[in-house]
Amino acid sequence: MTDRISQIASHLNWPKGMLAGQVAIITGSGQGIGAEAARLFANEGAKVVVSDIDSAKAKAVADSITSAGGQAIAVPGDMLDDAYLKTLVKSAADFSGNGKIHIIVNNAGYTWDGVIHKMTDKQWDAIVALHCTAPFKLVREAAPYFRVRDGEPRAILNVSSSSGVHGNAGQANYALAKAGVTGLTKTIAKEWGPAFGVRANTIAFGHIATRLTQAKEMGVFVTGPGGEKIAIGIPEAQKKAAGPALYTDIPLRRPGTATEAASAMLAMCSPMFSYVSGQTLMVGGGRNM
Repeated sequence: MTDRISQIASHLNWPKGMLAGQVAIITGSGQGIGAEAARLFANEGAKVVVSDIDSAKAKAVADSITSAGGQAIAVPGDMLDDAYLKTLVKSAADFSGNGKIHIIVNNAGYTWDGVIHKMTDKQWDAIVALHCTAPFKLVREAAPYFRVRDGEPRAILNVSSSSGVHGNAGQANYALAKAGVTGLTKTIAKEWGPAFGVRANTIAFGHIATRLTQAKEMGVFVTGPGGEKIAIGIPEAQKKAAGPALYTDIPLRRPGTATEAASAMLAMCSPMFSYVSGQTLMVGGGRNM
């Protein structure tokens, strides 16, 4: 016990950063929370692999990190493409310089909402594939780099949502997928924790100010299966209908920022959470507590 305390104490200085020497894959890190996480992880010494379907945005984030003195590469591609997942994992291992990967943050995703009786099979399948199946396939592909006994830290963080914990009208597909990743997380923790020391956790975001929660009328789209344009955001009429009550169920009375969300990600993947595994951390300003 004393040795462990001494080990933790010796890390408190972290002269090269809490994640020094670690390689981190962060999906969906070309913008928003993912991009902020990429910068924060790099600031703490991680070699960051910026994964995003938008190659220009992925490159911009990686370039911003390297210009600030950090280490990052952009490996753009589609998380629904099995060949891309192989490329992503190999690129991360090659980038490390020693064939190792330490962290995966499954963050990529978008919403494609619809009430139950109007939701199409395409909506359902696309969201479940992106938020549930793709994280599983990435973790499976990276298994050889996590199922190792070298004494180095390994962490997998799956991003969920308050919709996955509590459900949400108009989001049956998203709610199911985000609930599903918590089961995946716990299974990883139970399978890879005992022999390999891998920590797996889920982070469930509430109302964070990103493109997914901005006004739908701003005209932001994502490209879905088959090149279909999907409008994202919350209709302005819905926000106006809530009026002053929009944030009254949030004890902090405001949405969170992308930086606040990314900071919680960093904490969960850092040595500060070295004895936390199989858990879901709610990051929602106190909503639904």
